Amino acid sequence: MPDAPLLDVRALDAFYGDFQALFGVSIAVAPRQVVAIIGANGAGKSTLLKSIAGLMRGRRDAIVFDGAPIGDLPAFRVVARGIALVPEGRKLFASLSTEENLLIGGQLRRPGPWTLDRIYALFPALARRRNFPSTALSGGEQQMVALGRALMSNPRLLLCDEISLGLAPIVIRDIYARLPSIVAEGTSLVIVEQDIAQALAAADTVYCLQEGRVAFAGVARLATREAVAAAYFGI
Repeated sequence: MPDAPLLDVRALDAFYGDFQALFGVSIAVAPRQVVAIIGANGAGKSTLLKSIAGLMRGRRDAIVFDGAPIGDLPAFRVVARGIALVPEGRKLFASLSTEENLLIGGQLRRPGPWTLDRIYALFPALARRRNFPSTALSGGEQQMVALGRALMSNPRLLLCDEISLGLAPIVIRDIYARLPSIVAEGTSLVIVEQDIAQALAAADTVYCLQEGRVAFAGVARLATREAVAAAYFGI
């Protein structure tokens, strides 16, 4: 019998007031698995991550994490259970240094492998800039801080929203090259990504959202360009 998924999203609906953004979305994430969520702008990708992270609360049993329903829990309780979000746009604290931004992520003191020293080993550039204000960092360095801050909570599931957005290709490759080290520590990843090729290369499983619905789901390495394009564009 296969192991139960770490995360099981079951027919999730999500709303912004009267506007429905997600329609019966179901995805599953296994332990140590990388799942990519792709789709055009407005497809519902970020809404899905916000729902999982507790920023948008809904039906309790629509999101099950480690066997427990969490769909109606607030974000601070979701983080305490072991889910961390790297938000689109990084959302660093401009008045704080690199190291202070990282330390905020460890306030819950969840047990696990990620410490300040481990973050600096994963991203050596941050160690050299630990006392710099976050506004003095490059876009790539700021994304590393956002990833490191989330890892400092020692999550079992890391949600990454558009981590390559606005970054140079060489910086994107550098960040994606670090992801296997994160998975090796036992963390599952859900990556929302506009770059389809990058998403398919990094992931085990891919889901494509189209107008708030799952239009395609499959093994990333077996997904054909034609099938993904049809789901992406709704053709």
